[in-house]
Order: sequence, then C-alpha cells, then structure tokens
Amino acid sequence: MVGRPRLVIVGAGIVGCALADELTGRGWTDVTVVDQGPLFATGGSSSHAPGLVFQTNPSKTMTEFASYTVRKYTELGCFRQVGGLEVATTPERWADLGRKQGWAESWGVEGRLVDADRCVELWPLLDPGKVLGGFHVPTDGLAAAVACGERQAARAIERGARFLAHHTVLGVEQSGGRVTGVAVEVRGEGVEYRVVPADVVVCAAGFWGPTVGAMAGLTVPLLSLAHQYARTGPLPGRAEAAAPDGWPILRHQDRDLYFRTHGDRIGIGSYAHRPMPVAQHEIGPKGTVMPSVQAFTEEDFDPSWRDAVELLPALKQTHYEDGINGVFSFTPDGFPLIGEAPHLDGFWVAEAVWVTHSAGVARALAELLVDGRSGSDLHECDLNRFEKAQLSPAFIEERGKRNFVEVYDVIHPLQPMESPRPMRTSPFYQRQRELGGYFLEAAGWERPQWFEANVPLLEDLVRRRRTDLRDLPEEARGMAVEPFLGAAQRDAWASRHWSPVAAAESHATREGVALYDMTPLKRIEVAGPGAAAFLQHLTTNNVDKKPGSVTYTLLLDPGGGVRSDLTVARLSEDRFQVGANGNLDLDWLTRHAPGGVQVRDLTPGTCCIGVWGPRARELVQPLTDMDLSHEGFRYFTCKSGYVAQVPVLAMRVSYVGELGWELYTTADMGLKLWDTLWATGLPIAGGRAAFNSLRLEKGYRLWGVDMTPEHNPYEAGLGFAVRRDKDFLGGDALSEDITRKLVPLLSTEVVMGREPVRHAGRTVGYVTSAAYGHTIQRPIAYAWLPIELSAPGTHVDISYFGRRVPAEVAAEPLFDPGMEKIKR
Repeated sequence: MVGRPRLVIVGAGIVGCALADELTGRGWTDVTVVDQGPLFATGGSSSHAPGLVFQTNPSKTMTEFASYTVRKYTELGCFRQVGGLEVATTPERWADLGRKQGWAESWGVEGRLVDADRCVELWPLLDPGKVLGGFHVPTDGLAAAVACGERQAARAIERGARFLAHHTVLGVEQSGGRVTGVAVEVRGEGVEYRVVPADVVVCAAGFWGPTVGAMAGLTVPLLSLAHQYARTGPLPGRAEAAAPDGWPILRHQDRDLYFRTHGDRIGIGSYAHRPMPVAQHEIGPKGTVMPSVQAFTEEDFDPSWRDAVELLPALKQTHYEDGINGVFSFTPDGFPLIGEAPHLDGFWVAEAVWVTHSAGVARALAELLVDGRSGSDLHECDLNRFEKAQLSPAFIEERGKRNFVEVYDVIHPLQPMESPRPMRTSPFYQRQRELGGYFLEAAGWERPQWFEANVPLLEDLVRRRRTDLRDLPEEARGMAVEPFLGAAQRDAWASRHWSPVAAAESHATREGVALYDMTPLKRIEVAGPGAAAFLQHLTTNNVDKKPGSVTYTLLLDPGGGVRSDLTVARLSEDRFQVGANGNLDLDWLTRHAPGGVQVRDLTPGTCCIGVWGPRARELVQPLTDMDLSHEGFRYFTCKSGYVAQVPVLAMRVSYVGELGWELYTTADMGLKLWDTLWATGLPIAGGRAAFNSLRLEKGYRLWGVDMTPEHNPYEAGLGFAVRRDKDFLGGDALSEDITRKLVPLLSTEVVMGREPVRHAGRTVGYVTSAAYGHTIQRPIAYAWLPIELSAPGTHVDISYFGRRVPAEVAAEPLFDPGMEKIKR
C-alpha cells in the first residue's frame, strides 16, 4: 500500500504484538491492536503456552521463521537459549533424527547427533538404557510468551501504536469490496459500542480466527484443539542443580511427549491423547480469566504419565499436578495461514501461528504489507492455497485432528493422509483402479504413482536386460538387473511409495507411448478484450502471439522472485487457457485482473490426458481430424478438433521429453477419451513416479520445489522465458548477475530432497528434486549451489541420513539435449 495506512490488529497475543512491533519499526505507526481480554495475558494460547522453540523443520520457511524468532527474542531478553534435545528410543526414530540433522544443516541451523551418554549428560533424569541417541540444537530454547509479547508491544507503543484491552470485535466493516474498520464492544465501567476505522485489518486472533474471519465472510481453515500440559511435583536437588537456567527442552517423540524444567519441577506436554476439538462456541466466554484453558482430563493423561516415568524414572518420586487442556490451533496441512482475503481487500490473517514461529511470521507479513513482498517463501503458508473442496468444516476438522495425531510421527515426504479419500478424482479414476493404480494425493486429487497392470512390462524389461547381458555369468547378470531398475540405488526409505514398475513405465514411454493423467494440473481461463495486454504485463515471456500459440512463461513478484511458471495457450484474440500450479495462481490472476477481464477456474469441469512417446502420432492420428504431422502441428502450438467422437483441445507440449500432446476435454467426455485411446492397444498407463523421473532427465523444473519466490529466473535456469524488451511485473527488480544456480547432480544413491550438499567440508547448498533416471541409469538430484561450484564436473557430496553420497554436477538436459525426440 502507498503511504502509512490506518491498521487494526485483532488480537494482542504474541503474534499481534510481534506484528505491531514489525510494522511500526517499518514506519507504519498508525497501528491499533484490540483484544477482548486484559493486556498482555489476554487469555489466548499465548497466555498458557509452554514456550518451547525447536527450530528444525522439514520446511525451509518454517525453520527460518523459528530462527528469526530465536534471534529476536534473545535480543529482547525474553528467551532462554537452553538448547533443544530430541531423543530416539527406536531405530526408526534414530534414523529420522539423522534426516532432521540434514534439514538443520540445509537451512543453516547448528545441530548435531549425539550418543546416549551425551543425552544423559544434557538431561540427567533420562534412563540411559532407553535412549539410543539424540539430536541436540544448542540455540533452541524457551520463549516467555507473555513477556515476549509485552516487550514487543512496548516498542510498538513507543513508536505510536495503541493497545486496547477489553475490546471485543463484533463485526468487520466494509464498503465496495474493501475493509473500512472493525466494530467493537468496549467493556469498562459500562459497555460502549463503536467502530475503529481502518484501511487494513489483520486477524491475529488465534483460535478465535474462524469467528473473526466469518465476520468478514472468510473461511479460516483452522481447528481449535485441546492439548494436555501438566507439571510434576517438586524434585528437590534435581531439575536446576546441574543447569541453573534449566536443562534443554526435551522431546520424546516416540511417545508424543515433550518436557521442560520449571525450577525443581518438570513440565510435560502430551500429544498422545485423543484429539479433542473445541468448537468456537465452546471456547470460554469473554470475561473468563483464561478462555484458552479447558478442564484437565486425567484419564487422557495417565498413559502419558506412565510413558514419562519410563523415560525419566526419577518421576516415580512425585506425581503430576497443575494440569490443563490448553486450546491451540491446527490447520489441514499443519502450516500457518498468512495472507489477504480473496474477496475483501485489506482484510489479512496471521493465524495458526505457534510461539515457535511468531516473530518470523510477523516479519513476513509486515514485509508483505509494507514492501509488497516477503523475503521468505510463503507459498506453503498462503491463506489462499486451499482448494474449495478443502474448505468444508468436515474436511478442516478431520485433517486438523489427523495433524494433531501425527504431529510427532515419522512422516515420509510422499506419505498421504488416509482420510477423507478419495475426494477429487478424474474421469479416468475407475479405469486407473482397474489397472491396479497405487494412488497418492495432492490438492485433494487422487494421483496414480504406478500401475500393477504394468508388472508384465517390468518382467519383460528384466528379461531384455538379462538378454543384453547374456555374455556375463548368471550371478553377474542377476546383480546387474537391480541397478538397471534403480532399485539397488534406493534404501528402504527411498523405496517407500515407489515400485520398480516405474522403471517399466518410464522405458515404455521412451520406446512406445503412454497415457498420463494430467487432470490435477490447474487450468484457468483468462478472457475479455484486455486479456492479452493483462497477461503480457503479468508474465515474463511474450504471450501476445497469434491464436493457436502456446508459450511457457513465468509469474514474478515485485522483487523479481518466481511466483509460478505457466503454460499460456492463446485460443482466440481475447481468450487464453493458462496451465498453472494451483490455487495461488488463480488468486494472483484474479487479484490483478483489470475490469473487463474474466478469470475462471476450468479445472473441475475439464480433464486432460498427456499422450507421450515416439508412437504418440501413430496412436492419435488415425482417430482425429487434425493434421498431427510435424509441419501441420508444430511444437508449442494448439488446435481444437476431435478424437473420434470426443471434442478436444490438443496442445503439442511435453513434460517428459517425448513427442506428444496434451488432450483436454470436458469432464463428461473424459472417460470416452481414455477408452478411445486405450482401445487401440498401443498405449500403457504411466504414473507420477515415471513422470517425475522423465521430467528430471529433461531438466523440467517443478515450481514450489525447484524454485520459489526466493529465486529469480536466471538463477533457476529459466532466463529463456524472460523477454527483457517488454514491461512486466517484477522486471525492474531482475538482475542477470547471479551468485547461485540450480544444477543437476548425478549421484550414486537416490535421495529424497532437502538434503544438504557439501563441498570441501562445508555446506554449500541443498537438494530440491530427486529421482532415479531410468533412461540414463543414474540417480538424479537437482540442487542449489554457489555459482562457482555450478560447472559440470564439479564433485560434491550429498549428506543423506548422515551418509556421504558422492555426486557430480552435470550438464543439462541430461537426456536429448538437441530436442530431436520432442520435435520429430
């Protein structure tokens, strides 16, 4: 926004206080913070939070939020850097701690694996016979949540901010699609009703967020859940004797427990109990001293107490007391909610934010408000990331409860939630089930990873390989097959949610033709007299071409970071179909569209089959009225026509590096399209595991994984999609002078992504995407590296579960660099 607007923050918990501090520190001093409770123990989650800050997270963004929180609160003197210790009592957890140490290294957090003896040194109450080892982060610690909020509020007040206690928000005022203020009930000697005017309102109301959001007509996908916390009786001479500031905060994730010291007592938090959702109307009423605290249920805590005593035998000398069921927030995917309401300009949220990430989230939102962009990648946390199907109360509750149950579980990066499923299915879903599809989930869509019907293809592939090696002894031939399939390069972790059938599907695509279900890809129609000019301004490449053209292009933020990559097909003078990455692109296009330009989500009513492979033309040409010859249908063009009786929009594009087309039709005709193609007997069905392998061999980027708004197009190897001879959003901030680069690595083992990359004994980058390249017969890992280490032939190491995996920078693309296969 221009200037210094009037801003109202709803909620004076730690997030609201942190945001007021960050905003006033940037010059936005007309800030009013309202809360229905007293200041600063307002009665929300911050008032009872135990304040544990463990920084390491599989998400780079969440780790950055936590690390900033540690730095800021340490400077403010409200953080005790006692360290953090996570112990393993099972081999599975010990392996997972090795993975976690890799995340810490990738994201710049100092952490180390320690043996059982060192764990006992750090926490003398531990039973050494129960612990296999631990992960120790010296900079983790304890935030005094109320004190941290108050100290940030004091700084904001010095700069002009106002904090108003006993102000209950009754409504969000709006006019012309923009917020104008909040209506409040003020309780003092009497009751007063008034409106606090505002140009911007930020809902930081914690678990009351859904109620405040509803006043603005917004669904805030957050579930309030009660979580148990209790303290032991005194343990004389134990808890503080060895560490005056307290022992490290401790996690026993194998039993869903965490611990901290309170003088000579131990605080115990448990996620082991049943999920206990708390409806908005069940939260303590205004005027309650602590609305965020529910009655303690001993029967839920007793099993956790027994587990705590097993790990810390000294607890047998005492018992638990002062227990609470404290209310706090969970979302369907475990990430916070940050962003502006899609339908109401000026209404923002900062919700489902724990103390751990509070200062980091506040800084990111302040950057968004003041500068128009954040220095952090916020796509995982964006309020508008959810599809409409994911905003039902039933979905929010079920997934929120599941996230509570799984909060300390060892979760594989591909592991889907089991329920509610299936939710979104393509018209081909029944056929895919008949073919023995193994499904994972994304954005609510069922997506097949591979098909058991292709096992015979795998068997044939193995026979062919053995025939190729017939001059070798039998034992040597057998040993050579597994590496050929990519199985020998995978450990048990990388083999989860994977099958060697993917090798057969990959080879079948390269040698014949395969059908890939591309329906889950977001499709957006942009239409109207100004559509071309709008897209031309919003994207980096030239999309103002003649109808029938298809253009790969990028969306940038104001700082030149890659918000998304798009495939834009011009269907007519004033109508475009945009292939996008998800709901965030729909939101971005909708927000920026000028009057007269319509933006519409086509995805629910349409479907798409990717027909790819050297025999793609042989498959489709006899069925269609379109000329599919290379001269008649050039690469990156589109046409409308028929495949048998099915009307289709055909685009000649390929994400697997082979000849072929994407065939789009309406959902009602989808099954007919699949059956028509299948009846020829030529294609096989391909899954996402093969797709991912094929796309990495070609070097095709995956937005949100390989590149994010943290990266510019030149760093990401996408400079070819940037036209500097036109004006576009973010263009002024672009520089071709780069210091890092996304590069392919060829390694000796399949890794999973997010692992640190080392060179000459130091950490220099991290892995993004990874897979086994079945065509090139090598594991592939894309990684961000300093520009001086990006030359092909540079040797590095990937740290995978603490193991050294040698790797070498390669030239890209790894497959078909001349594009002969795509363009034939």
